[in-house]
Amino acid sequence: MKTHTKVIMLLTLGIVLSALIGCGKKEGETKKANKGMVFYRSLPAKVKGFDTAQASDVVSNLVISQIYEPLLQYAYLERPYKVEPCLAAEMPTVSKAGLVYTFKIKKGVYFQDDPAFTDTGGKGRELTAEDFVYSFKRLADFDNQSTGWWIFSGRIKGLDKFREMSRKKKGKTDYNLEVEGLKALDRYTLQIKLKEPYPQLLYVLTMSYTAAVPREAVEYYGDEIINHPVGTGPFKLKEWTRGSKVVLVKNPKFRKEFYPSVGEKGDKELGLLDDAGKRIPFLDRIEMRIILEDQPMWLEFMNGRLDISGIPKDNFDSAIGTDRELTSAIKAKGIKLWKRPLLQVNYISFNMDDPLFKEKLLRQAISLAYNENRVVKMFNNRLIPAIGPIPPGIKGYEKGKVNPYRKFDLDKAKELLAKAGYPGGKDKNGKQLKLTYEAAGSDITNRQRTDLFIDDMQKLGIEVDVTYNTWPAFLGKVRKRQAQIFGLAWVADYPDAENFLQLFYGPNSSPGPNNSNFNNPEFNKLYDKIKTMPDSPERTRIYEKMADIVMEECPWIFGTYPLSYTLKYDWLKNFKPHDVGYNLYKYYKIDTKLRRSRVGED
Repeated sequence: MKTHTKVIMLLTLGIVLSALIGCGKKEGETKKANKGMVFYRSLPAKVKGFDTAQASDVVSNLVISQIYEPLLQYAYLERPYKVEPCLAAEMPTVSKAGLVYTFKIKKGVYFQDDPAFTDTGGKGRELTAEDFVYSFKRLADFDNQSTGWWIFSGRIKGLDKFREMSRKKKGKTDYNLEVEGLKALDRYTLQIKLKEPYPQLLYVLTMSYTAAVPREAVEYYGDEIINHPVGTGPFKLKEWTRGSKVVLVKNPKFRKEFYPSVGEKGDKELGLLDDAGKRIPFLDRIEMRIILEDQPMWLEFMNGRLDISGIPKDNFDSAIGTDRELTSAIKAKGIKLWKRPLLQVNYISFNMDDPLFKEKLLRQAISLAYNENRVVKMFNNRLIPAIGPIPPGIKGYEKGKVNPYRKFDLDKAKELLAKAGYPGGKDKNGKQLKLTYEAAGSDITNRQRTDLFIDDMQKLGIEVDVTYNTWPAFLGKVRKRQAQIFGLAWVADYPDAENFLQLFYGPNSSPGPNNSNFNNPEFNKLYDKIKTMPDSPERTRIYEKMADIVMEECPWIFGTYPLSYTLKYDWLKNFKPHDVGYNLYKYYKIDTKLRRSRVGED
């Protein structure tokens, strides 16, 4: 899942809206709304909307996943990561050949009340298997230009044919057209037929892209569905002030679901099983404030107005001692620290559609000239220089591997630049080589990172112009292949190297997840082979070979693998970081008395 450089840093540091939705506030309503169990957090970027078909970035998913639900989810406390039922009543039955998956859907699950349900006077109706058939077709509909189509492309029988039909219909897609591989066998039974084995399918069915969306809501709101989420989840949207705040409140129609009773070793001692078997969600309200700059966010956290935070680089030394643990002053506030590596890689991408970057020697020269060690130092050594596309902790990552183009070597970079036809940064006609870097956000931290890149390129002899974009505008340029060079991160959708390697698969090019538009026949052939292979030593060896190809071809400048330092107040209960799960707020709990004793009334 892609995310921009500001979110990269806040994930590393530990943090993983024009019209107001609903009626205006009446006098005294704010105070009343803040009563109950409220979870406060910040968001490091603007939310682009709530459409599951466009759930490609971390920030939007943090909100969408509380409102919409898929068939499956991750067991919250268990490690290694394990998939379990969400809207499915049980794990699916799978045919011997691994081509047919049959899901039983939970009974008694209702969509939230919404005016879209005109037949029932605004009362949300019961979820059925047909809702998943519709939602998966909607992901395939060419007119929607879903960023998530890659998860089903070439996978489900008849779904590609449906997509091609939608392309020809140009906005008039017939959703009643049958798709061989998607069947509601009865009201509560969904059948998925695959073209070939898809080992990652269960992981994919935890993603927001595959959540159940009611057809009535899409047809009622049209394009405005992006602003009017209607889900089955534990929370629903109360307010969205663009660029400022998102407020969710408990969904009164949420089914009976309970806090997990199984965790890993040490969870009981941490109090993570104290609420085992109790009905969730505990929270009455979630307030997410969009705070783009580090220092205002840090001030709000230190004053107890946010429950969770990362540590800005400029505040690291005051919060973390030489032993890399919290200082006594921070501990005295009731703040706890969670440290862990993230399944994430940060990178700078070349747009391989640009004729300039067809020259591999140029890409290799720029990669060698980029001194990522300065970025690592800037962020208090909470980043590990990346060697390739697969992060530590996933099969396919080779500890001790050397990437010959991912080390700072300015002399070698200048040598390759000359071989590429740009000695001293100028072409054969003496014209200066210039690049345009697209930055996502203009906050201080992002500007500092961008300035380091500009400085590195100037030392190489290349000039760089920078365009600072809002996050939605940035994503638009990337999806339309209009960005020449740009910084991003990929946060794992699921714990498998295939999720990182698919970022280089030719058919996944923009608007798909392959935003570098890299298209290498040898790599594509290997990807076609591994995408149907179950976990095995042979598959891992192919993963390693694919990573080698990417390292040699340099469609990315590999940046860093982050280390997370997450802070939370002790009044936030049941908190446990998770790399690939987003629907976690239903487990959180606030000790309101403890919070009140420390910071006063909410």
